[in-house]
Amino acid sequence: MEIRFRDRREAGRILGQRLATYANRSDVLILALPRGGVPVAFEVAKALKAPVDVFIVRKLGVPGDEELAMGAVATGGIRVLNENVIRALEIPETVIETVTEKEKQELERREFIYRGDRPPLDVRARTVILVDDGLATGSTMRAAVAALKQQQPARIIIAVPVASPSTCEELRSEVNEIVCLATPEPLFAISLWYEDFSQTSDEEVRDLLEQTMKGSSVSSTNSSPP
Repeated sequence: MEIRFRDRREAGRILGQRLATYANRSDVLILALPRGGVPVAFEVAKALKAPVDVFIVRKLGVPGDEELAMGAVATGGIRVLNENVIRALEIPETVIETVTEKEKQELERREFIYRGDRPPLDVRARTVILVDDGLATGSTMRAAVAALKQQQPARIIIAVPVASPSTCEELRSEVNEIVCLATPEPLFAISLWYEDFSQTSDEEVRDLLEQTMKGSSVSSTNSSPP
């Protein structure tokens, strides 16, 4: 099987080249899905000279079938519910609230680890590029898009190095643009398309965000309007 990328950083550099039309624009913001999406997004942000932040999403799994999402919570205090799943399974409000509270606590824990007391970047009226290291089922990215829409960005672009062809197509109708560098069929697993797919640590996420924060004011000053 052909290996597409050496590691996430190389994938991000190539992805940044593909997104060159968004470089040096004051309205562009990169949001990474942690943890694996952060090294990719770091390189995209460097290429585009755009600010970057994490966008944390926690699925609200159905008790007993946690892979089935009845909703999600995300950065910015956002909650979205899948009313079709809730209605079909007759999930009580008390169960929804219990699961929500548990996932909110985990989300807040991660937010603090990654950014400390720094508030999330404001996405309203911005062009937001959502970045991850790959899309298999796309469930987390789909939840991220749904949550992000509630914050009223001007445009949403999904950008990933590798994705299942069907997932890429399914998500295309939900955003303004989707960029998938490689869409192998069959995908098998995202990890197969990287020579190094070692787990990204919380420390690496925090370090990369701190690096980007140091340069963000410079990027903002040098950027020009679209």
